[in-house]
Amino acid sequence: MFVVKNAWQSVTRNKGRNILIIVIVTIIAAAATIGLSIRQAAATARNSGLENTTITAQISLDRNKLISESKSDSGDSDGKPDFDAMRSALADKQLSLSDYQKYAKASSSVKSTYYTETVGLAATDDFQPVTDSTSSSSSSASNDSGSSSDGNGQPQGNGGPGGDGGQPGGGDNGTTAVSGDFSLVGFSSDEAVSNAANGSFTMVDGKVFGYNESSDGNVIISKSLADFNNLSVGDTISVANPNDSGTTYKLTVVGIYKNSTDSNQAMGGPMASTASDPANAIYTSVSTLKSLGLDADSDSSGDSDSSTPTTQLNYTYVFASKSDYEAFAKDAKKAGLSSDYTVSSADVENYESSLVPLNNLSKFALTLLIVVLAVGGVVLVVITLLNVRERKYEIGVLTAIGVNKVKVAMQFTLELLIVTMIGLALGAGIGAAASVPVSNQLLSSQVEQQQSQQASQREQFGRDMQGAGADGASSSTDSQKEGSSKSDSGATGSSDSSDNAKQPQGGPGGMMDRAANYVSSINATVNLAVVGQLLLVGLGLTLIAALVAVVFVLRYEPLQILADRS
Repeated sequence: MFVVKNAWQSVTRNKGRNILIIVIVTIIAAAATIGLSIRQAAATARNSGLENTTITAQISLDRNKLISESKSDSGDSDGKPDFDAMRSALADKQLSLSDYQKYAKASSSVKSTYYTETVGLAATDDFQPVTDSTSSSSSSASNDSGSSSDGNGQPQGNGGPGGDGGQPGGGDNGTTAVSGDFSLVGFSSDEAVSNAANGSFTMVDGKVFGYNESSDGNVIISKSLADFNNLSVGDTISVANPNDSGTTYKLTVVGIYKNSTDSNQAMGGPMASTASDPANAIYTSVSTLKSLGLDADSDSSGDSDSSTPTTQLNYTYVFASKSDYEAFAKDAKKAGLSSDYTVSSADVENYESSLVPLNNLSKFALTLLIVVLAVGGVVLVVITLLNVRERKYEIGVLTAIGVNKVKVAMQFTLELLIVTMIGLALGAGIGAAASVPVSNQLLSSQVEQQQSQQASQREQFGRDMQGAGADGASSSTDSQKEGSSKSDSGATGSSDSSDNAKQPQGGPGGMMDRAANYVSSINATVNLAVVGQLLLVGLGLTLIAALVAVVFVLRYEPLQILADRS
């Protein structure tokens, strides 16, 4: 009680010095509160930002690993690449539909699955692709003549066995080109349709096909393709095998759709294929492809002949959260997934890349916190040292009348603790009020800087090479902004009276847009965790400053102090 009473009297007696300490501690506490709240908000965004968000993932072949291993095994001394060894390493690595389904069943983390199968088909005299030239007919002719075959009679080209990712089950998620004039896309379910690679669409006539055998042969085509060929719902179209013009397939148009985002994709060029134009995409069910012998299983089986066009299988796993996605990656490995394959999610990668401004802000907050605590700690130590030296005579009198040095040291520590707690309370209040606007202002500048860097990279292709208006230097920034605007307008979804015609947000960039919107502002509020950390900071500063006082108090000899005073 003696120590507490003397400490309180000293605090109220030395107002000027204690107010100075309170001001310093308040500034330290306010800066520390803002820094701690920013770091906690950043950690929350990183750890739980995807926990309540549906994400998708694919299993893909790790080509870089296989190529690197084949180079190491070949051991060529002349430095020339061994193409045969690398081709052999990549051969026969495609996963079948049953493989994908096996891994889906092996994990309880999978919310749902869907897949698409895409095959390129050629035009016929009565059914032509949307094109501005006669390139389609020449393309068909080259396919018919078999000039794109290798020495073994296997069809080559973008979608053939020699292509990059044209393998069934290649896991490229629809990013590879399809040879031919049309792309016949088979969907496994409504979920697959809602995530079509060409983006969202709206039915303008008819209805969407079914998925069972009773709907085999039913397709929907784009309005552009229907108008180009003067077709309507109920008409029959005929498409041909691009490798064998004598083989044709009859399909019934049960619906006509309109893409929500019109494509200005160039169809010219030496490697162009009209099949890659969204206007020439024919949508149907996987069951239809199977009935025609064009599904991925038929293509990969040994029964198919060399004229069968290659079918691309793209299988997607859907998860309720990031933790489920990570659990699936482990379960797939346990189920026998080879190390030649990787489980990846564009949603997760895009989200993490969008957190770069927030991570930079978190690092800035940590630097600010360290600097403030270091400077504040030094200032408190200096003030405490001066306080002890000024009250040396008081210390000598107390110890001379029999007060233990330890109690005197405790008095100085208690005084500093009382003043520090007052400063912490004031600083926490100021920091709590300023944390949200300050952190969002700092984050806004980080986001603006990140966007400026990305725009500069897009404009200059990563190097200072061409100015605006130069050949090949069309404004990619403007086109991307235009594409983003179109995507936003189409992302709202549209519906009609037909079955399954409503299309949710889909296509590349959807997850990135949601993530970017999420991190454009953060709720850097002060909660119990921040208050607890702030109390630890205050206690740490108090103990460091009090340690200096204790050392000096214990060193003083009372008789010597009084003698010097006299």
